[in-house]
Amino acid sequence: MTEHAQGHDGAEAPTGNHTDHQSQGHSHGHSHGHAHGHSHAVAPDADRRWLRAALILLTAYMAVEVVIGVVAQSLALISDAAHMLTDAVSIVLALVAMRLSARPARGGYTYGLKRAEILSAQANGITLLLLSAWLAYEAVDRLISPPSVTGGLVVITALSGIVVNLVCVWLLSRANRSSLNIEGAYQHILTDLFGFIATAISGLIVLTTGFARADAIATLVVVALMLKAGTGLVRESGRIFMEAAPAGVDPDALGDHLVSADQVVEIHDLHIWQITSGQPALSAHILVAPGGDCHKVRRNLQGLLSAQYGITHATLQVDHVGEQASPDEVLTLGTGPEPQPTNHCEDTHGPIHRPGPHRH
Repeated sequence: MTEHAQGHDGAEAPTGNHTDHQSQGHSHGHSHGHAHGHSHAVAPDADRRWLRAALILLTAYMAVEVVIGVVAQSLALISDAAHMLTDAVSIVLALVAMRLSARPARGGYTYGLKRAEILSAQANGITLLLLSAWLAYEAVDRLISPPSVTGGLVVITALSGIVVNLVCVWLLSRANRSSLNIEGAYQHILTDLFGFIATAISGLIVLTTGFARADAIATLVVVALMLKAGTGLVRESGRIFMEAAPAGVDPDALGDHLVSADQVVEIHDLHIWQITSGQPALSAHILVAPGGDCHKVRRNLQGLLSAQYGITHATLQVDHVGEQASPDEVLTLGTGPEPQPTNHCEDTHGPIHRPGPHRH
């Protein structure tokens, strides 16, 4: 017998009836369970509203900063303006990705376009890395041959930029930052805020001491921050694309936890991944002791995954250990000789988990 259950936030709606099948003379220990649920602290419409407000503010200020940076011959200001351009692009990408990911699943895209947000986050990370490489080259060149910098204009523009970026950081902090997509845009703007602070300090140094190389040094500080933020975004988005387990979840420890449940004999083909940021998913093949209640085991395991690991999108295939049925064979279960769970699947993926100490 096969059972499928689907629900949100751990809810379950069975579509098969075990008793009905038994009344027909069949006793099966095979069930599939599937439950899923997603929750966000901030509604998508609210997220888009905060992002649009930040985009308008950034775009207007960026145009002013470019003009002043050229007049003052400040690479720090021009680099900040370039970074603000990537900020604006990152927000546009985030808005487009949010719209795409909200589309329902259809056709060959069985998860919909939810990973459009991860593509956006990875694009944000890559642009940060590329921009940091260009700015590092320019900064080193200006360290060798520093041009004259108008410190007064730099300080005034940088201080106003700090105010603008503080407002933008506040706007994006109101959105749902558990989304890697929004976190990418947030990191862009946060890095820009730090860059403006470094630029203001360098402008004061130039203004008070005439040390023109301070402008290039400030740019290198911004470069370091951009490298850190960009590397983090590329790494996290890459983990999702490579189907890695969510950060903080140890698949071996989770498998050992599941196999310690009552009546569970073995767990294999355990896979944990993220559909998109904040939406972990799991699938596994569960072997239950002969005569055990497969459906009860599945419900208990799904409850454990939801309550202790936050995994509400779980698909579990549950069988009685030793069940080897051909399509035309009627299965019977009883208390016969102890079956060998190692022969249940010839080609398992990943470690096999059994009660007691074992190798992973």
